[in-house]
Amino acid sequence: MRGIRVLSITTCVAAFALGACFAQTTSKLAFSIGGGFSEPVKQSDGRFDTGFNLGAGVGYNFHPNVGVMVDFGFNHLGVSSGILNGVGAPDGAGRIYSLTLDPIVHFNPKGRFDAYLIGGGGYYRRTVEFTQPGVQTITAFDPFFGFYPATVGTNIVLGSFTQNKAGLNIGGGVSFRVRGDSNAKFFAEARYHYIYTTPIRTTVLPVTFGFRW
Repeated sequence: MRGIRVLSITTCVAAFALGACFAQTTSKLAFSIGGGFSEPVKQSDGRFDTGFNLGAGVGYNFHPNVGVMVDFGFNHLGVSSGILNGVGAPDGAGRIYSLTLDPIVHFNPKGRFDAYLIGGGGYYRRTVEFTQPGVQTITAFDPFFGFYPATVGTNIVLGSFTQNKAGLNIGGGVSFRVRGDSNAKFFAEARYHYIYTTPIRTTVLPVTFGFRW
């Protein structure tokens, strides 16, 4: 449910941003927002399951072909059944937050279709949690009954492990101009992230769809 709420909020923000960028003229400032699915790769593919990603960025275009983006990213991945069985936990999830500085090179920035390369590095925060279903008593309120105790379902955290590390990313994408006189573009992008977690590196490949303007 938490993931669905986050995706719903992101969709509303994206719709608002798209409407605003129709009226914009060419600018050296750049913005992006998007989301999609994330695949664990190499060292991580046996430890995590496929999840989802959300992201946003702001940047500056030094030249129509060359710019730089400051990107915030969030990846949510399930812990694989093999790892869960090994530690004896019913469920688990991994969350990766990132803040990176990423140069971007456009091959056809003024055309309706564009292809680009993007990559860079920065700060990554990875948290892995093992959980089990449980119940919790809370204080609820009703205008007729007043305050009363209520039991709700929850996830009990059995263990949580966080690392703050540097990381690198590289990838590319394609974009399509939404309207001829607008800066708004729909993009599809894949980017490989390599995070210096210990003792094993974390590697993930988010595939993202969104809008850039």
